[in-house]
Amino acid sequence: MSYPIAAPAVLEPPRQWADLRRTCPVAPVTLPSGDQAVLLTRYEDVRAALSDPRLSREGVALPDAARVAAGDSEGIFSSPMAKALNAEGHGRWRRMVGKWFTAKRMTALRPGMEAMADQLVDEMLKHGKSADLVTQLAFPLPVFVICRMLGVPESDRDRFKRWSDTFLNMTRYTRDETDAAHQEFAEYMSGLIAGKRAQPGDDLLSLLLGGADADGEPMSEAGLVATGQALLLAGHETTAGFIAMMVAHLLSDRRRWERLLADPALIRPAVEEALRFDPNGSGFGMLRYVHEDTELSGGTVSRGTTVVCSMAAANRDERAWDAADDMDVSRSPNPHLTFGSGPHACLGQPLARTELQAALTVLLRRLPTLDLGVAAQDLRRHEGLLTAPLRELPVTW
Repeated sequence: MSYPIAAPAVLEPPRQWADLRRTCPVAPVTLPSGDQAVLLTRYEDVRAALSDPRLSREGVALPDAARVAAGDSEGIFSSPMAKALNAEGHGRWRRMVGKWFTAKRMTALRPGMEAMADQLVDEMLKHGKSADLVTQLAFPLPVFVICRMLGVPESDRDRFKRWSDTFLNMTRYTRDETDAAHQEFAEYMSGLIAGKRAQPGDDLLSLLLGGADADGEPMSEAGLVATGQALLLAGHETTAGFIAMMVAHLLSDRRRWERLLADPALIRPAVEEALRFDPNGSGFGMLRYVHEDTELSGGTVSRGTTVVCSMAAANRDERAWDAADDMDVSRSPNPHLTFGSGPHACLGQPLARTELQAALTVLLRRLPTLDLGVAAQDLRRHEGLLTAPLRELPVTW
């Protein structure tokens, strides 16, 4: 079976997920590279694999690990950026960076996020009664936020988009194109860091330049460059996709939107439910390399195997969720796996959650009559990338 598995429509999960969870939860698959891997689709197994030290993220860079990208191109899991972050030591790196991504700090940024979303809606309203929500809100909002946080010029956002698409390559780009993108982005970030070293600001990159670990050791130059790249990529690409998909799901059955209009207190659980429900939310899934035979509920994964943890499939597991295929905007608790689990859970999840809540709050307040401008089944997504964001989201009001 080839992976990724095609879905019947953008907002629907692959039909095979339910069968795999029931009959073959540890399934052999062929990646775009032609390499063999194992796909996990059950909630219990995915959560265990993401947390078990016998299955490591760092091992994905080993020579015998499966590659994702087709041809000879280099995917993000084995990129120079990933190798530089691994060299810093995951626990050390996470402690140095994670203190800047607390829920409290992100909450303090929310008024600025909502103000920016209001400005973007103002621009939409100037041009009539319809818009593409991807280009006019879902993409520019997180770019503004992460650029402001890192002290990066927002005017370079088209370059970030091109680099991020190349970094997330599965089948779209050649090895020469990915190599060039890695080099260009690293040179860009090195120059930015050099400027901040000469003239620090109050942005995150400047703060990391002046920081050190518990032993007084600063982050290496390569680590700083890779950190800037990783935060910039994750901070705009993933969140932009989340915003667009969240709105698409809410409007595809407008009773969901109407329920939020009637009770704005549901915005927070609605965001969590959109993250769980979206079959594209966690994209390709997370890779883990198996260092020793490991028993899971669905079977044994053998040493030397590369495992694909499909968080999106796990989030639809009937064993873990009541009415797993229904979108319930009041669902609580909601321990979905969209941001991963265990020591490698997404560092920026408080930022993503806050941006999603801010965007939804403003859209409900400013555009209560918002609706899809096309049928849900006509929505299209980008292909050939590890993530599958919408190409556009036509809306009317």
